[in-house]
Amino acid sequence: MRPYLQFREMLASTRLGPTCRQSLGLPRSSINHGRPLQRSMSSRVEPDPVYLRRLQANRLRSQTSNNRTLLMYTTAVIFVAGGVTYAAVPLYRMFCSATGFAGTPITAIGKFAPDRLVPTEGANRIRVRFNSNISEALPWTFTPQQKYVDVLPGETSLAFYKAKNNSDKDIIGIATYNVTPDKIGPYFAKVECFCFEEQKLLAGEEVDMPLLFFIDKDILDDHSANGVTDVVLSYTFFRARRNKQGFLEPDASEEVVEASKGFAGYENAPKVEDR
Repeated sequence: MRPYLQFREMLASTRLGPTCRQSLGLPRSSINHGRPLQRSMSSRVEPDPVYLRRLQANRLRSQTSNNRTLLMYTTAVIFVAGGVTYAAVPLYRMFCSATGFAGTPITAIGKFAPDRLVPTEGANRIRVRFNSNISEALPWTFTPQQKYVDVLPGETSLAFYKAKNNSDKDIIGIATYNVTPDKIGPYFAKVECFCFEEQKLLAGEEVDMPLLFFIDKDILDDHSANGVTDVVLSYTFFRARRNKQGFLEPDASEEVVEASKGFAGYENAPKVEDR
């Protein structure tokens, strides 16, 4: 017998019969006798609406969180930029007070160590003269109680100014200060001064304003300042006003205020709107 005939008989003997299909639990209709597989469109699985709504809610929540984070970062940048702008003037004043730039007397506390507040015997005394000015908008009288004092480097000295409010209203004033010549600025240190904060005088009130200062003995090591024997300390009182940020400032033009601090001879950087 030919081999292929034997193979056909073997296949015929191994076909599944009804008993085998029933034992496997398969219905007749489930057997595909060589027919192509046909899929019904109605048998396709549709997405769960609840799952879709939950997915959309999660996406919306994530997007909202990202937007909130971006808003917070943007707000922080704006506040930091604004803070830098508002702090520019105070930081500049701190720099001048710490370094004595442009004749600004030093107010840094590092200069006030006890071993530095000792008169240098044998050194030449330096005469400190006192000057006072009043803004036209301030109805006060402001004068020094002494014309000058002679001090040694490292020696503390106490001086007084007298101020009187000549109006019938309470007024707040702010004082600016400067010392000349400029090269004495890094060595002229103030321990206590009425210029550190605004001064409020009641209507008709008259007060004494103290000033405690010294000239740092490091001036003896500065050859460019060895010839300084006469110093002028000037104060200018302005009427106070509040700026847009709510801080008190002199009620005068910027040029007048800067001149009272000794910056009249320095070129100012152009304003943003003028660039």
